[in-house]
Amino acid sequence: MSDKLAKTYNPKEHEERIYRWWEEQGYFRPEKQVELGLVTEDGPRWCITMPPPNVTGALHLGHAMTASVEDLMTRYYRMRGFQTLFLPGVDHAGIATQNVVERELRKEGLTRHDLGREAFVARVWQWKEAYHRRITEQHRKLGVSCDWERERFTLDPGLSHAVRTAFVRLYKKGLIYRGTYLINWCPRCESALSDLEVIPDERQGHLWYIRYPIVNEDWPGPQGEWGSGEWAAGATEFIEMATTRPETILGDTAVAVHPGDERWQHLIGKTAILPAIGRPIPIIADEVVDPNFGTGAVKVTPAHDPTDNEIGIRHGLEAPNIMTDTARMNDLAGPYAGQERFECRRNIVADFEKEGLLVKVESYSHAVGTCQRCHTDIEPRISTQWFVNVRPLAEAAMEAVRSGATTIIPEREERRV
Repeated sequence: MSDKLAKTYNPKEHEERIYRWWEEQGYFRPEKQVELGLVTEDGPRWCITMPPPNVTGALHLGHAMTASVEDLMTRYYRMRGFQTLFLPGVDHAGIATQNVVERELRKEGLTRHDLGREAFVARVWQWKEAYHRRITEQHRKLGVSCDWERERFTLDPGLSHAVRTAFVRLYKKGLIYRGTYLINWCPRCESALSDLEVIPDERQGHLWYIRYPIVNEDWPGPQGEWGSGEWAAGATEFIEMATTRPETILGDTAVAVHPGDERWQHLIGKTAILPAIGRPIPIIADEVVDPNFGTGAVKVTPAHDPTDNEIGIRHGLEAPNIMTDTARMNDLAGPYAGQERFECRRNIVADFEKEGLLVKVESYSHAVGTCQRCHTDIEPRISTQWFVNVRPLAEAAMEAVRSGATTIIPEREERRV
């Protein structure tokens, strides 16, 4: 390096060298600030934790902007004589990282199942190490004054222990509980999703109008094998409904109508026979049914639809889960067991038509929930999961803002509390 000042500034000639010197001297560490007499041990302190970037990939402009603002605040308080700590780290990102590694495997014509659990986990750790280094280097190039000796990864033993400790404490306080509820499920990720992780996809689909035969004096039940064309032979009374998901017919445990709908009032209390399965199901009245949708009658599948689940709970209906974790039809799906859900959809529609139970098909535009990570259509299903009772936590947080113990900047955002 020349002693003369270059006419054109070249950051590569200076920034890395200066930053390395800052770091080697320990100037970003609060202990060094005390040692140099720049701050006092019992004086004011400023600490900020870097929102840990995911190791799913390299930093982008948004990360640079956030890190710059945080570093600006840290340097401001350091210059004011505060003992400062800017704590860096990265986040494992869970399934999101799994997905990017799987995407890389697809380029090699492989899946995680081809590798097996241990080899796949090893590949994930390789990805983590590579992008952890890259993210750290990017932050250094930004010049952020972090204490790199305290850098953390969200799967470090200490942090994992802290998570377990917090979990146990919340459990003992009754704020964490385990329950069986209807949740959003991604059959590709094989994971539950929060409502925020479900992205609605507007698409053109179909509304299938179907009918179920009703037991009466003329028709005691199925007269032939399903798919023979004779299954509903002799039936004289039917209830008609519309569905966007024919594959879920196999999990129906009732048909519901609005109690004030004169078209169907005479059928309330009667029994229909579920096609393909042959299960007797009741026709019930529930005010949640919209008489203006479809025919005004709806199939009730408590294990695979949020509204149907609520109806099922109110009426004490069974809730058979007819799909596996990967959205293949399970043994409760009768003749469609083992089929992929959309394959089952095509086949059951064809069989309904063969049996004279498909009334018509209409085009229908609607939103389908998809997985934020992999864009697979999600499947509502009943599952046993852990939940957090957020109401008491939220109330305490709101009271802290109202009392002035917590300040939200800008002030206008406090009105949302």
